[in-house]
Amino acid sequence: MSLRLRTITREEHLAFIRSRASASHMQVPSWGDVKAEWRTESIGWFDQNNQLVGAGLVLYRQLPKVKRYLAYLPEGPVIDWFDRDLDRWLQPMLAHLKSQGAFSVKMGPPVVIRRWNAPTIKEAIAAKEAKRLRDIEADWYEPRAFEVADRLRKAGWLQGEDGGAGFGDVQPRYVFQVPLANRSLDDIQKGFNQLWRRNIKKAEKSGVEVVQGGYDELPIFHQLYLVTAERDRFTPRPLSYFQRMWQALTAEDPNRMRLYIAYHEGEPLAATTMLVVGEHVWYSYGASANHKREVKPSNAVQWRMMRDAYALGGGVYDLRGISDTLDENDHLFGLIQFKVGTGGQAAEYLGEWDFPLNKLLHKALDLYMSRR
Repeated sequence: MSLRLRTITREEHLAFIRSRASASHMQVPSWGDVKAEWRTESIGWFDQNNQLVGAGLVLYRQLPKVKRYLAYLPEGPVIDWFDRDLDRWLQPMLAHLKSQGAFSVKMGPPVVIRRWNAPTIKEAIAAKEAKRLRDIEADWYEPRAFEVADRLRKAGWLQGEDGGAGFGDVQPRYVFQVPLANRSLDDIQKGFNQLWRRNIKKAEKSGVEVVQGGYDELPIFHQLYLVTAERDRFTPRPLSYFQRMWQALTAEDPNRMRLYIAYHEGEPLAATTMLVVGEHVWYSYGASANHKREVKPSNAVQWRMMRDAYALGGGVYDLRGISDTLDENDHLFGLIQFKVGTGGQAAEYLGEWDFPLNKLLHKALDLYMSRR
């Protein structure tokens, strides 16, 4: 059975997302407003009864000096990835994007390949036998994910090269998630390691107070974020980006984006943003001061966000990207160590895939990106 594809309205797109248990926060219509430097389009797949059965948010980035675009569907599209006839979804998409002037298409199938439980990862770190997550036996596999990868390769899609670090893709291939569904809050906290539980208690005893902020408190978050950027040596986004993000996302759904600030004796010490789509809740951005770290504001704010995610009916609390390194000497190791303490699971996605509609321009873009 063939599927038709056309541009859809924001309303159609949002109604479809709301009909699903979850979708990536990068596949909701308002994410296009956040990415102001890209042209955006909502596309939809229709079956023979003219029912909307799939949707995607496409971001178009124009090449310098020519009217050709890179078409990007971050963590999308939202389709039936396990359909044995995947081509009936992807062929009309490629034809449509080509007609829109795309020379290359990049997408990130929201398909998890495998998961590792926290105890498995801890044992591997203690044994010092494995350097990478992929070197240890996973606790759970999705056999159909490997079939999806095969179908994509056969159809001419190219897998993004990330060298296994999980950060070569534009979006992380490895993430850390705490399952919330069918668990009590007590059960979730019992899953934390001793250090996490101790730090949460310490924050409470020290009088750390976590409050939910609004648009007007974004500058407080941003000041802490600038401190974090300097400490961790990354280029910070401007305050205007977060203001645009807040306005765009909360206009679509008042709970789509939340802000949390941890105060101690009236002073803001840590702040985070949280994103919600259906049953999936993400810890999006985190920031913290360089001083008073001993009162553990970051653990306090995470625990508050998990409790709120639970109260909202969240099925999963997603701490986003990790590297897959298990090497204690690697500068990215601290990230996985902090997140493993929550007792959740590391998950590996299929990663990002490219389809060069114009091989010459695609190659030129690759060269340009590698020199940046």
